[in-house]
Amino acid sequence: MKIVIVCYPTFGGSGVVATELGLYLVKKGYEIHFITYKQPVRIQNLTLGLHFHEVHVPTYDLFKYQPYELALSSKIVDVVKKYKIDMLHVHYAIPHAYAAYMGKKMLEDEGIQIPMITTLHGTDITLVGSHPFYKKAVQFSINHSEYVTAVSQSLKNDTERLFDVTTKIKVIPNFIDVEKFKLNTVPCEKGQIAPNNELIITHISNFRPLKRVIDVLKTFKIVNEKLKVKLLMVGDGPEKERAKRYCKSQQMDNSILFLGKSNQIDEILCFSDLFLLPSEQESFGLAALEAMVHRVPVVCSDVGGLPEVIDNGVSGFLCPVGDIKAMADKAIHILEDHDRHKDFKEQAYESSKKFEMEKVISNYESLYRKAKQTYLG
Repeated sequence: MKIVIVCYPTFGGSGVVATELGLYLVKKGYEIHFITYKQPVRIQNLTLGLHFHEVHVPTYDLFKYQPYELALSSKIVDVVKKYKIDMLHVHYAIPHAYAAYMGKKMLEDEGIQIPMITTLHGTDITLVGSHPFYKKAVQFSINHSEYVTAVSQSLKNDTERLFDVTTKIKVIPNFIDVEKFKLNTVPCEKGQIAPNNELIITHISNFRPLKRVIDVLKTFKIVNEKLKVKLLMVGDGPEKERAKRYCKSQQMDNSILFLGKSNQIDEILCFSDLFLLPSEQESFGLAALEAMVHRVPVVCSDVGGLPEVIDNGVSGFLCPVGDIKAMADKAIHILEDHDRHKDFKEQAYESSKKFEMEKVISNYESLYRKAKQTYLG
């Protein structure tokens, strides 16, 4: 089966999931064609069955903002015709589903029928999509997709609450390659980060306001008063400089490292002892799941899809948004006792198995077969 995957090529959750999905499907014998504006960060090498098509947007002085959606639609048409693609799988409603629909209509004018699956990831619904400027376009894109999936029950509920949805939404959660880490024999170089045997607390995000990175720092400050710990802040975004200023004002510079964007997430999580995620909204919480598969317990907010990922009191703890004391208390509870910490680490890993890659992706494969059979005959 030949499938076009349209996604963002960045470090964000939607791009990571779309890329990992494509890479897995290639191993299963599918022919996958990624269409986006640059090669996705998790694709190191193009192999047999794996293709990347770059969207070029010509620059015209006429346009204040260059029309990426038009260029994307045209590229979709070209790829579908050239490679005889069976279906489109687009990740993120705006602009991808909207552009893919326009591509479908152009193809129909040439007698080519192709089904479209749209996967909703979160902010395309709860942040961008719900904005009055974009809401109609998002709703239109969802209702003109043959099939729609959401990465959590929480996101499905939000979508049906915010939009007048006529297309049935199927929940297919994000996934993790458990087997990849099962026999990991590469030693963790924890001593480079914690030369005095400190415990390592980690936060990974895009540092947007809804990630509440200052809450991470305030929580860490309380824990640091009780235990010998260090904090790793991984990622980049608009709140990063504010976070650095806060660290300096609180004289915590020596205990906190800002690592920026990184392709070495596995290495970082390998020597992490606890993961903090105090977000005010998470459609799923892929970063938390990635921590769990590395045997890192999670303390996070009780919002969005996180309760579907974190088994409260087992793989970590869920706390009310903004309750810094509760998060600090739970972090200390996990870390202060070696045996308890060890139990939480193993429980986090066992909980991650619910989202094992092969088990989850089989749901997408069933949807592909259904789409091909129903739509193409």
